[in-house]
Amino acid sequence: MSPLRRRDRPVLVYDGDCGFCTSSVRFLERYVPVRAEIVPFQLADLDELGTTVERAEHEVLWVDRLGRVSGGADAVGRLLTDAGGAWRVPGVLMRTAPVSWAARAVYRLVAANRHHMPGGTAACSLPAEQRPGARPPEISG
Repeated sequence: MSPLRRRDRPVLVYDGDCGFCTSSVRFLERYVPVRAEIVPFQLADLDELGTTVERAEHEVLWVDRLGRVSGGADAVGRLLTDAGGAWRVPGVLMRTAPVSWAARAVYRLVAANRHHMPGGTAACSLPAEQRPGARPPEISG
């Protein structure tokens, strides 16, 4: 992985093959003043972002302007905090105990069942390499 790199704006990395994840991102784009670049992990340079495919398959990721990576409910909380305004309050609360404990548990529950959620498909429950249309793994030499 690359060393931390300063960026002009944060990056939200999500699973672009998951219908529920994509629907969630579209909701964010429509209703939350997102200042971050939003990119599916399948199209992202994960090494340049300081993370891995394994982590991106497992949870939504937030890469801040300093290159620090947060995942899951913490990533969502950081996105909301960065959006500012009224969104800042739930964003900070989601990252503060004991609310953070509940937020993480709810995130894990939703992530584990995303194929049952609105917009979800059976492909959401498969590892990325087993999904329809999956690209073969890159071979490094």
